[in-house]
This record gives sequence, structure tokens and C-alpha cells, in this order.
Amino acid sequence: MRLTAWGAQALLAVSVLATNPAHAAGDPAAGKKVFTKCMACHEAVTEKDKVGPSLHGVIGRTAGSLPSFQAKYSDAMKKAGADGLVWDETNIAAYMKAPKEKVPGNKMAFPGLKDDADIANVIAYIEEVSK
Repeated sequence: MRLTAWGAQALLAVSVLATNPAHAAGDPAAGKKVFTKCMACHEAVTEKDKVGPSLHGVIGRTAGSLPSFQAKYSDAMKKAGADGLVWDETNIAAYMKAPKEKVPGNKMAFPGLKDDADIANVIAYIEEVSK
């Protein structure tokens, strides 16, 4: 089989996407278990805010834009949203892994999830309960 330069690039792109945790299909049931680490501060099943904003419907939302949480967002989170940060799977994954690196100055005390599979699973759980 002869592989052209274009074919090699396409194959490389597919392999990168398949191994990128932000694009990996997560397991919502496993994500629900991991989400227990988040439940003290966040809700995902309903739109009720807690110490942190509700994550129900967060995917596709501009950072720092949930109307019910406006008074509590850090200036850093509001600025991130004003600068164009939208919570897609890639940005959520980066934030869950290292919140203080993704949005320096945010108020979230949680240091982050280190396991890429856990992150993909939590994202899958949030997507499922947000339907």
C-alpha cells in the first residue's frame, strides 16, 4: 500500500485526535463517580448554583457568563470569558487538569484531576446530564 503525503497527514491527524483526552469518548457512569469530588461545590444535574456555578449545560457556554452566578465569579473568570474563552471539551479538559494554569486568578480551590480518563469521563457525565 502506497501512502501519499496527504494520506500520512490524515492518518497522523486521526491518531492525534484518537489519543487526545478532550476528544476521547468518556464513560458517563464512571464520570458520575469521579464527579463526587466536585459535588461539594458544583451541581451538574440541575441549574442550581452552589459554592461554584452549576455545570449543567456548561459545554458551549462562555466562561464567566452564567447569569445566576455573576456576583460570585472572579474577575479572572469574567475576563477569560470576555477574551473569548468558551467551555468546549478541550478547554474544560485543560481547566479540570490545571484550573490555576488555564485561568490564572480564578477562585476554584480544587487543584485539578490528573487522570485524563477521569477528565474524559466527567465531561461525558456532564454532557449526559445536561441533555
